[in-house]
Amino acid sequence: QILNDVIKPVVDGMQKRGTPYLGFLYAGLMITPEQKVKVVEFNCRFGDPETQVVLFRLRSDFAHACLAAAQGALPTEPLLNSTESALCVVMASGGYPGSYETGEVIRGLEQVNTPTKVFHAGTAISDDSTVTSGGRVLAVTSPGVDVRAAQNLAYAEAQKITWEKAHYRKDIGYRAIDRN
Repeated sequence: QILNDVIKPVVDGMQKRGTPYLGFLYAGLMITPEQKVKVVEFNCRFGDPETQVVLFRLRSDFAHACLAAAQGALPTEPLLNSTESALCVVMASGGYPGSYETGEVIRGLEQVNTPTKVFHAGTAISDDSTVTSGGRVLAVTSPGVDVRAAQNLAYAEAQKITWEKAHYRKDIGYRAIDRN
């Protein structure tokens, strides 16, 4: 539905105007309680959590695809993705998106197991410790045979990481799980 009702009309419209788009086009969307799709924004780049799950699943050479796009031609072969799902849980500082404390020591990073990856966004090193330095601090990204498995692993690994007033949403992926 999103591809047909949002993405394709925008890309087709750009093509019709003589300004074809070559690159990443990210649609920030909201789904209403009535299941209607509302466009919040378009970006010519991925947001961080979106990038982390998309690239986590990518099996093709991403640098090759970017170089080809920069040179004005997309690769002739399609990009290949893993058949696994991936899910990203953003861990934030207490108070985010409003005011929040920084400098909180982050513990448990060394306890996170492969294949989960922890992407740092709002972190810094202070006195040999990793500390918070922003509102969106970490993104815990895990694979799974389906979304529920990826969700279970991401939340299990996120629970190993702590700092004062750390928080994260507990409902990531629920719509995809409900669909299946």
